[in-house]
Amino acid sequence: MDLPAIMRASPVIPVIAIEDPAHAVPLARALVSGGIRVLEVTLRTAHGLAAIRAIAAEVPDAIVGVGTLTQPEEFKAAREAGAVFGVSPGLTPALVAAAKTSGLQLLPGVMTPSEVMAAREAGFRQLKLFPAVPAGGIGMLNAIAGPLPDVLFCPTGGISQETAPQFLACRNVACVGGSWLTPKDAMQAGDWDRIREIAAAAAALRKQGKPAEAV
Repeated sequence: MDLPAIMRASPVIPVIAIEDPAHAVPLARALVSGGIRVLEVTLRTAHGLAAIRAIAAEVPDAIVGVGTLTQPEEFKAAREAGAVFGVSPGLTPALVAAAKTSGLQLLPGVMTPSEVMAAREAGFRQLKLFPAVPAGGIGMLNAIAGPLPDVLFCPTGGISQETAPQFLACRNVACVGGSWLTPKDAMQAGDWDRIREIAAAAAALRKQGKPAEAV
């Protein structure tokens, strides 16, 4: 599955930080059963790679990716753990090289038109607008669609269940990223039914937003 197809597989990609390794598989199962298949497990905690490995092995319907890639050596480790795509908060020459040599599909973070153009020159046309709301949000996405119509975005940062449909209605947005699908109190309590309900509500957002144009 290529990156545009991955981005369109779920209207929301949950940004997941695993504090307890035992939560990884039941969390993934709850999200997938709620209709959210694409999962971004971040390296913000020490358990990120172990969580990716467990989800890839035990939740076959999940499309698991790795988030918060900031170092070149993380690409190979993430791919070996079972990640099929990666997400970074920004883009550097070292990350460009790592993406090309590792074979891990990368969704790099950008914030300005110049960064979008630089990423496009490096061969990336699917990008993460981050942090989306501080970067200008919907106004930024609509403005950049004119001069750079061949770029597809996953805006992440400051987006909620309530505002997600407005972002999904942008013609250059395939999906959004958010952490609201995995509230900490539900994670700590092992309340997987609640997370399944949140995932189902997020999966239904596709009906409210206009589909992104093909890129």
